[in-house]
Amino acid sequence: MPAASPFRHPPLQAAIVDLDGTMVDTLGDFCAALDRVADELALPRVAAAEVERMVGKGSEHLIRSVLAHVGADAGRFEAAWASYQRSYAEVNGRHARVYPGVVQGLEQLRARGLALACLTNKPTAFARELLQAKGLAAFFAQVFGGDAFARKKPDPLPLLATCQALGSAPARTLMLGDSSNDAQAARAAGCPVVLVTYGYNHGRPVREVDADGWVDSLAEAAALL
Repeated sequence: MPAASPFRHPPLQAAIVDLDGTMVDTLGDFCAALDRVADELALPRVAAAEVERMVGKGSEHLIRSVLAHVGADAGRFEAAWASYQRSYAEVNGRHARVYPGVVQGLEQLRARGLALACLTNKPTAFARELLQAKGLAAFFAQVFGGDAFARKKPDPLPLLATCQALGSAPARTLMLGDSSNDAQAARAAGCPVVLVTYGYNHGRPVREVDADGWVDSLAEAAALL
């Protein structure tokens, strides 16, 4: 499917790029870590299709969602959270792959003179490690995770704080993501937003989300600008 038509926006200064589901397919990492948690706590494992619907709102939300899905007591959160932190640190990047077109897209955005930041709901340390492991770290002037600010996407605070760190105005800062979390945060922050069509959008078609455009590859994003 071709990219959406170019949209009108002020001249861009920067771009903020989501990580999971936008640049890197990390579903395998999530599943591997959650399988370890399930085995350690004697809980049922969760199918990948179900995990895919749960990711995107931060690790704490993921763990609470998994516990609810398997019918476990919410009081087991602390044990599950500690197990997940250990498990994810061990598997981070091992079962993940960079989506086709990501490197080309980042190169094109950088060639246009845009400052780039990675903003994700994944914990910052895990995000930095993953970007480094996948050869993407050098593209980004700033990297912020879900623990970097008081609130996570879809709240606009992370986007506004990232714009401030980049020295860019929100109206001149493009958000590139894969889900309603990214779009809602961008709309509330006053940033234009383009979504990829292949990521994790909580089981919903991404073209239903209010956005300025959709692309099948990050390599198509520059053509919209």
